Amino acid sequence: MQGLIWRLILNTAALWLLTQLYGGVFFASGSQLVDYLVAGLILGVVNAFIRPVLLLFTLPINFLTLGLFTLVINAAVLLLVSGLTNLEVRTFGAAFLGAIILSVISYALSMVFGSPERERRR
Repeated sequence: MQGLIWRLILNTAALWLLTQLYGGVFFASGSQLVDYLVAGLILGVVNAFIRPVLLLFTLPINFLTLGLFTLVINAAVLLLVSGLTNLEVRTFGAAFLGAIILSVISYALSMVFGSPERERRR
C-alpha cells in the first residue's frame, strides 16, 4: 500500500513538472491539486493495466522498430489520460514529446527519491 501511495506522489509530481516545463500539455481548468492527483492516479492505473496490453498487442511492430514504437504507446497513454481527466494535450506530436519528457522526469524522480520498497530490499 505504501508503494502505491509513493507511486501516486511521484506520478503527480512528474505531471506537475511536465505541465510547468512544456506548454503542449496543460490542465484545462485552473490547475488544482485535485486535478493533478486524479491525473496521477489515472496515469498509474493506465500504466499498470492498459499499457502492458497495448505493448503485448503491438509486440511485432515494436520488435521491427527495435522498441521505438513504445514511444508511440506512451503518447497514446498520455492521450488516454487526457481524455479521462482535465489534462489537455494539444496534438499527437505534443503527446509524443510530452510522453518523452514525462518518462525522463519520472525516471529522475525515481532515482532521486527512490521508493520505499527498494529501500527495504537493501
